[in-house]
Amino acid sequence: MTDGSPAAPGALLARTTRRRTRIGLVSGGLGAYWPQFPGLLDRLRQSAAFVTGQFEAMGCEVVDAGFVSDPPEAQKAAERLRAADCDIVVTFLTTYLTASMVLPIAQRAHAPVLVIDLQPTEAMDHPDTDTGTWLAYCGQCPLPEVANVFRRGRIPFRSVSGHLRDANAWSRIRRWIRAARVRGVLRHGRHGLMGHLYPGMLDVSTDMTLVSTQFGGHVEVLEFDDLRARVAAVTDREATERTELARTVFTLDDSVDENDLAWAARVSVGLDRLVADFALDSLAYYHRGLDGEIHERLGAGMILGASLLTARGIAMAGEYELRTSLAMLIADTLGAGGSFTELQALDFHDRVVEMGHDGPAHLAISAKDPLLRGLGVYHGKRGWGVSVEFDVRHGPVTTFGIGQEADGTLTFIASQGEVVPGPLLEIGNTTSRVDFGFDPGEWTDAWAASGVGHHWTLCTGHRAKDLKATADLLGVPFRMVDGPNEL
Repeated sequence: MTDGSPAAPGALLARTTRRRTRIGLVSGGLGAYWPQFPGLLDRLRQSAAFVTGQFEAMGCEVVDAGFVSDPPEAQKAAERLRAADCDIVVTFLTTYLTASMVLPIAQRAHAPVLVIDLQPTEAMDHPDTDTGTWLAYCGQCPLPEVANVFRRGRIPFRSVSGHLRDANAWSRIRRWIRAARVRGVLRHGRHGLMGHLYPGMLDVSTDMTLVSTQFGGHVEVLEFDDLRARVAAVTDREATERTELARTVFTLDDSVDENDLAWAARVSVGLDRLVADFALDSLAYYHRGLDGEIHERLGAGMILGASLLTARGIAMAGEYELRTSLAMLIADTLGAGGSFTELQALDFHDRVVEMGHDGPAHLAISAKDPLLRGLGVYHGKRGWGVSVEFDVRHGPVTTFGIGQEADGTLTFIASQGEVVPGPLLEIGNTTSRVDFGFDPGEWTDAWAASGVGHHWTLCTGHRAKDLKATADLLGVPFRMVDGPNEL
């Protein structure tokens, strides 16, 4: 994978498709220059066209509000962008312009604004530069002016300065575009919550209203009977086809019972229908059940289907973990995978933290072919069946969770480490050994003190900068655990 993003195993698990990231773009400069310096406006328009092309090459939908030369034109552009429902608005300062040409856009577009100034080349050719040529290089001139006005207007300010072919500048711009993609997915997302809270896990409880008010989107409350009815409608042929898919995607351990696998396959098909019928982007679930009745069997049969869906981009989390299913969706949208995770043990010999879960798992980030293992019991839960076992791909990783504070604020929390080789549990869990660069006991204390909660997502790559940018666009705090607590 040249871009470091995970891919579902083979071509067997088609990725879900979503609305493209919608970028609003407005470029501008001071209209007083145009009659004074013939040719300047044409050159600046060419720069704006180059920027548009770069965004389109990223796969974004670009709503180009044009090139503005004065405040009235800026106000018209702002109205167009307001109606476009953008995920982010990019204001390109091609030369000097007044803050009065940028403020209406930030006030009326109803989207976070990124200000960019990209001069034509790395540096001016000073001996051959006259005033008109210089003006194409001074897009950074109004940047402090705009930043000051944003600050006084209580508008979040973010900017990228560079030149048109500046790899570093475009890397920073792409980070904001990735964050805008997450914002778009959350704003238009539908998040299922099925069953009930795992008894006694007080930290897992999430205010559903906060999800919609802070992130946007909709939380759909589901019953396990919604799944029961769809599983009952699965045909034998569909169940057999899903069983064959499982045999292709997974390595099957000798402990897998054929009847348990057949049931998990049937639940998987029903789960696909549930997701499609309710147009879900994520789902958190749990049901305790009793004495082997149908709801207990459904809950125990979820891991196969939930893992297949997670690999396709529909994030699934057990134990009613709404915040973690959202974290998994965010990680996947960033191209980082994201698997359901909790603490398992500390290895002080190798200075690593062992973490994972009994599913669901993000199959696309497995170090090798994922294993299906048969379990006579799920620890702490009722039922039995098949579970997923793997080690996350070795190399840089990020732990990412969403906390909820006493005042209701949702918080992004992250820590960066590296998955390293070593002995793993063989109990149907997604165990990984993560080296965070300092004592595992001290990391555990710092991570727990961050407010993260019982579960989080383990995703590939060092993603803290992406997550920080995403938190910024969403207007939520970002907290980094990168060393031991002071005490």
